[in-house]
Amino acid sequence: MITKKICMLGAFAAGKSCLVKQFVHSIFDDRYLSTLGVKISKKDVSVGDQPMSLVLWDLEGKDVYTTVNISYLRGAMGFFVVADGTRRETLDVALELRREALEAVGSIPHCLLVNKADLVAEWELARDDIEAVQKTGLRVFVTSAKTGQSVEDAFISLAGDML
Repeated sequence: MITKKICMLGAFAAGKSCLVKQFVHSIFDDRYLSTLGVKISKKDVSVGDQPMSLVLWDLEGKDVYTTVNISYLRGAMGFFVVADGTRRETLDVALELRREALEAVGSIPHCLLVNKADLVAEWELARDDIEAVQKTGLRVFVTSAKTGQSVEDAFISLAGDML
Protein backbone atom coordinates (compact mmCIF):
# COMPACT_ATOMS: atom_id res chain seq x y z
CA MET A 1 0.00 0.00 0.00
CA ILE A 2 1.23 3.48 -0.87
CA THR A 3 1.51 5.95 2.02
CA LYS A 4 1.13 9.70 1.39
CA LYS A 5 1.53 12.58 3.84
CA ILE A 6 -0.95 15.47 3.56
CA CYS A 7 -0.66 18.67 5.62
CA MET A 8 -3.54 20.91 6.68
CA LEU A 9 -2.67 24.61 6.77
CA GLY A 10 -4.73 27.67 7.61
CA ALA A 11 -5.72 30.29 10.15
CA PHE A 12 -6.79 29.32 13.64
CA ALA A 13 -10.42 28.13 13.86
CA ALA A 14 -10.82 27.76 10.09
CA GLY A 15 -11.96 24.17 10.59
CA LYS A 16 -8.83 22.14 9.76
CA SER A 17 -9.24 19.71 12.67
CA CYS A 18 -12.99 19.38 12.07
CA LEU A 19 -12.39 18.60 8.39
CA VAL A 20 -9.92 15.85 9.36
CA LYS A 21 -12.38 14.41 11.93
CA GLN A 22 -15.17 14.46 9.36
CA PHE A 23 -13.00 12.72 6.75
CA VAL A 24 -11.43 10.13 9.07
CA HIS A 25 -14.30 9.40 11.49
CA SER A 26 -17.42 10.92 9.83
CA ILE A 27 -18.10 12.98 12.95
CA PHE A 28 -18.43 16.67 13.77
CA ASP A 29 -17.72 18.15 17.17
CA ASP A 30 -18.51 21.84 17.57
CA ARG A 31 -16.32 22.25 20.67
CA TYR A 32 -13.32 24.39 19.74
CA LEU A 33 -10.03 22.84 20.80
CA SER A 34 -7.05 24.64 19.36
CA THR A 35 -4.39 22.37 17.89
CA LEU A 36 -0.97 22.90 19.44
CA GLY A 37 1.90 21.89 17.17
CA VAL A 38 0.58 19.05 15.05
CA LYS A 39 -1.98 16.26 15.36
CA ILE A 40 -1.53 13.24 13.12
CA SER A 41 -4.38 11.05 11.86
CA LYS A 42 -4.51 8.25 9.30
CA LYS A 43 -7.10 6.91 6.88
CA ASP A 44 -6.87 4.16 4.29
CA VAL A 45 -8.65 4.89 1.01
CA SER A 46 -8.81 3.59 -2.53
CA VAL A 47 -8.28 5.83 -5.51
CA GLY A 48 -9.59 3.85 -8.44
CA ASP A 49 -8.08 0.43 -7.77
CA GLN A 50 -5.05 1.83 -5.93
CA PRO A 51 -5.12 1.42 -2.13
CA MET A 52 -3.51 4.34 -0.28
CA SER A 53 -2.82 5.21 3.32
CA LEU A 54 -3.23 8.94 3.91
CA VAL A 55 -1.32 10.34 6.88
CA LEU A 56 -2.91 13.67 7.75
CA TRP A 57 -0.84 16.28 9.58
CA ASP A 58 -3.22 18.83 11.11
CA LEU A 59 -0.95 21.81 11.83
CA GLU A 60 -1.49 24.50 14.41
CA GLY A 61 -3.39 27.45 12.97
CA LYS A 62 -1.75 30.75 12.15
CA ASP A 63 -2.81 33.94 13.91
CA VAL A 64 -1.21 37.24 14.91
CA TYR A 65 0.70 35.54 17.74
CA THR A 66 1.84 32.32 16.04
CA THR A 67 3.39 31.18 12.82
CA VAL A 68 3.15 27.78 11.21
CA ASN A 69 6.21 25.59 11.59
CA ILE A 70 6.92 25.01 7.89
CA SER A 71 9.39 22.22 8.76
CA TYR A 72 6.32 20.03 9.42
CA LEU A 73 5.83 20.04 5.63
CA ARG A 74 8.97 17.97 5.04
CA GLY A 75 7.99 14.77 3.29
CA ALA A 76 4.50 15.99 2.41
CA MET A 77 3.17 14.82 -0.92
CA GLY A 78 0.23 17.23 -0.84
CA PHE A 79 -1.46 19.86 1.28
CA PHE A 80 -4.68 21.74 1.84
CA VAL A 81 -4.96 25.39 2.74
CA VAL A 82 -8.18 26.05 4.61
CA ALA A 83 -10.18 29.27 4.81
CA ASP A 84 -13.31 29.99 6.82
CA GLY A 85 -16.01 31.49 4.62
CA THR A 86 -17.38 33.48 7.58
CA ARG A 87 -14.03 35.27 8.12
CA ARG A 88 -12.61 37.07 5.06
CA GLU A 89 -9.11 37.44 6.54
CA THR A 90 -8.65 33.65 6.67
CA LEU A 91 -8.48 33.56 2.87
CA ASP A 92 -5.51 35.93 2.95
CA VAL A 93 -3.85 33.75 5.61
CA ALA A 94 -4.49 30.61 3.54
CA LEU A 95 -3.00 32.15 0.40
CA GLU A 96 0.06 33.37 2.32
CA LEU A 97 0.56 29.89 3.82
CA ARG A 98 0.23 28.41 0.34
CA ARG A 99 3.04 30.68 -0.87
CA GLU A 100 5.24 29.70 2.10
CA ALA A 101 4.51 26.00 1.60
CA LEU A 102 5.35 26.09 -2.11
CA GLU A 103 8.62 27.87 -1.32
CA ALA A 104 9.46 25.20 1.26
CA VAL A 105 8.49 22.01 -0.58
CA GLY A 106 8.19 22.99 -4.22
CA SER A 107 5.23 22.40 -6.47
CA ILE A 108 3.26 19.52 -4.98
CA PRO A 109 -0.49 18.85 -5.32
CA HIS A 110 -2.64 21.12 -3.18
CA CYS A 111 -6.02 22.85 -3.05
CA LEU A 112 -7.98 25.40 -1.12
CA LEU A 113 -10.87 24.32 1.08
CA VAL A 114 -13.34 27.12 1.82
CA ASN A 115 -15.02 25.71 4.89
CA LYS A 116 -18.30 26.33 6.70
CA ALA A 117 -20.63 26.01 3.71
CA ASP A 118 -23.39 25.25 6.21
CA LEU A 119 -23.11 28.89 7.38
CA VAL A 120 -23.19 30.49 3.91
CA ALA A 121 -25.71 33.12 5.06
CA GLU A 122 -22.99 34.42 7.42
CA TRP A 123 -20.15 34.40 4.89
CA GLU A 124 -17.87 37.39 4.45
CA LEU A 125 -16.34 35.76 1.37
CA ALA A 126 -18.13 36.49 -1.88
CA ARG A 127 -18.39 34.29 -4.96
CA ASP A 128 -16.08 36.81 -6.67
CA ASP A 129 -13.36 36.10 -4.06
CA ILE A 130 -13.52 32.38 -4.79
CA GLU A 131 -13.63 32.89 -8.55
CA ALA A 132 -10.58 35.17 -8.37
CA VAL A 133 -8.65 32.41 -6.59
CA GLN A 134 -9.80 29.81 -9.13
CA LYS A 135 -8.57 32.03 -11.99
CA THR A 136 -5.02 31.70 -10.58
CA GLY A 137 -5.27 27.94 -11.22
CA LEU A 138 -5.79 26.93 -7.60
CA ARG A 139 -8.49 24.27 -7.26
CA VAL A 140 -11.15 25.20 -4.70
CA PHE A 141 -13.62 23.02 -2.81
CA VAL A 142 -16.42 24.61 -0.80
CA THR A 143 -16.76 22.32 2.21
CA SER A 144 -18.65 21.86 5.44
CA ALA A 145 -16.99 19.89 8.20
CA LYS A 146 -20.39 19.88 9.94
CA THR A 147 -22.47 18.34 7.14
CA GLY A 148 -19.64 16.59 5.30
CA GLN A 149 -20.31 18.56 2.08
CA SER A 150 -17.45 17.97 -0.39
CA VAL A 151 -15.05 16.75 2.33
CA GLU A 152 -14.59 13.22 0.97
CA ASP A 153 -14.44 14.56 -2.60
CA ALA A 154 -11.65 16.99 -1.70
CA PHE A 155 -9.47 14.40 0.06
CA ILE A 156 -9.96 11.74 -2.62
CA SER A 157 -9.27 14.29 -5.37
CA LEU A 158 -6.00 15.35 -3.72
CA ALA A 159 -5.06 11.69 -3.18
CA GLY A 160 -5.60 11.08 -6.88
CA ASP A 161 -3.38 14.04 -7.75
CA MET A 162 -0.60 12.54 -5.61
CA LEU A 163 -0.56 9.22 -7.49
